[in-house]
Amino acid sequence: MALLDKLGFLGGGRMGEALIQGILKSGIMAAADILVTDPDAERRVYLDETYGVNTYDSSESEHIWSGCTTVILAVKPQIMKDVLLEAKDRINDSHLLISIAAGIQSSFIAAHLAGSNCRIIRVMPNTPAFVLEAASALSPGPRATQEDMDTAVVIFNSIGKSIILDEKYFDAVTGLSGSGPAYVFTFIEALIDAGLKVGLNRTDAELLVTQTILGSVKLAMSSKEHPAQLRAMVTSPGGTTIAGLHELEAAGFNGIIMDAVEAATERSKELGK
Repeated sequence: MALLDKLGFLGGGRMGEALIQGILKSGIMAAADILVTDPDAERRVYLDETYGVNTYDSSESEHIWSGCTTVILAVKPQIMKDVLLEAKDRINDSHLLISIAAGIQSSFIAAHLAGSNCRIIRVMPNTPAFVLEAASALSPGPRATQEDMDTAVVIFNSIGKSIILDEKYFDAVTGLSGSGPAYVFTFIEALIDAGLKVGLNRTDAELLVTQTILGSVKLAMSSKEHPAQLRAMVTSPGGTTIAGLHELEAAGFNGIIMDAVEAATERSKELGK
């Protein structure tokens, strides 16, 4: 059963594409019922040929507003104001707007669409959306109903897992899951370099590291045990693991990670002012 009659996208970039891919893979909508605008002609051709969705130039956004009541705002944050002001006269109380623009608060969208009485939801997915493993935080904005939130959850669960949070926590979400992939990639790189240092070649080190992290994450997600207990399962008295963990503790590893998340959170607050 289709979730919506039609779904519109303003912006067909990588995150928009990830959503299209997830929606089609999950079967909640057909490609013929998805409409996308993008200013790049090559991008439009790619989306059309790859996914079979309907594509339009950004100047033809009237197709979105007249044909869809649910629209995902996937444009760059710096052009959001212009996009909203250009579309304001076409937006009404039948429209649900779901924004994935980083740093753009629901109140900003509502202020620029004053009088339209549309409903607004803000969502922050992260880059693992590209492989349909995103962690997304959803926050109900002005006039959003429970039915609207249910719709948004179904859409974003198609590219990973989602939670509903008050928008006041979105700076923390930015610092943790938004920036989190960069911390993980840095850790992966460091482990690979460590493998090289102790004599492994790069190909073998990369395979061992990435599979170890993948397996560890799957174990953590499937187990009912606390991460500390899972760590204890690997740590024998007087063994190799406790020697390595001692070095991490001496370097303040946990504190470094907490400081990184806090710094990113504070920077998010600064950029949002």
